[in-house]
Amino acid sequence: MTAPAPGADGPSTRPRTAQHYSVAPLPAAPEGYIAPGMPGAHVPGFEPAEPAPRPVPRRRTALAVALALLAMLLGGLAYGSAPLRAADSLGWLAIAPAGLVALPLGRLGGQGRLLPPLGALLAAGALLLGQLIEHLRRVRPEAPTPHGLLNDTLTTWRADLRPLDAAFYAIALIGGYLLTRRTATRS
Repeated sequence: MTAPAPGADGPSTRPRTAQHYSVAPLPAAPEGYIAPGMPGAHVPGFEPAEPAPRPVPRRRTALAVALALLAMLLGGLAYGSAPLRAADSLGWLAIAPAGLVALPLGRLGGQGRLLPPLGALLAAGALLLGQLIEHLRRVRPEAPTPHGLLNDTLTTWRADLRPLDAAFYAIALIGGYLLTRRTATRS
């Protein structure tokens, strides 16, 4: 049989245990003293330099937009100048103008809120320009006047639109947006 612990119904009758305090004397060092060799100790002949300010990346948005417009023109020209026999498989290259446009916008423009939508629009514009150049090459020998040339080019472009072209424009828009945003975050 076990007996109940003493003091279960009240305060314990056992003596309190000793508190553990250090009995070492306090150091005789002045306030703020740092021993030699410890971090923060003064080294004779060495003066710490001020920390260099973190460089703020320069945002060259105007230059980025100008280079993106140039990339749009070059991408559209390259897209429209491809051989005519490759016209059916050319639509999947809609991501290439998006990459050309996204590179200067993301690298030079930074993380501006308006740059990814601008990249999407410029990528779709490069695709449109490429398709118009392709149709211009088809119509060119037949149209004698500049007004007729533009009108005939737009007429053949509208007549030649397929539902798959909507997918190519979606690829260009989404690719331009995402590539611009991704390029901006990696720079």
